[in-house]
Amino acid sequence: MAALLAPAVHAEVILVTSADSNVDTLSREEAEQLYLGRRSSLADGRPLLLLDLPPGPVRDQFYRLLTGKNPSQIRAYWSRMVFTGRALPPRESVSVEDARRLLLENPGTVGYLPDTFASDPSLHILLHLE
Repeated sequence: MAALLAPAVHAEVILVTSADSNVDTLSREEAEQLYLGRRSSLADGRPLLLLDLPPGPVRDQFYRLLTGKNPSQIRAYWSRMVFTGRALPPRESVSVEDARRLLLENPGTVGYLPDTFASDPSLHILLHLE
């Protein structure tokens, strides 16, 4: 019965950038390294700005699908990374709409959105996570 009361979670999350971006592709491994702070640029050295959604079901699903980590593991991971000075977490948007706006205003930005944005012509899909 508790499963019926749980909030709906999107089955798919898409990693996207602006259609005007010079980022054409991103492998799953690159995305994981970027979103875990293990690297801050693409293989060719181009820096990226990464966006996180605010805490919630889409963010939880993204990290679970990309890294296999649950929300508490991600929080603990980033606490360690920040405390030791090794990396800073991605910039957090205030909402899904804010993330889309930031992606469009800053072509060197990569973020994730619910798959309901998959048909948005102003966005370029880099990776489907399902």
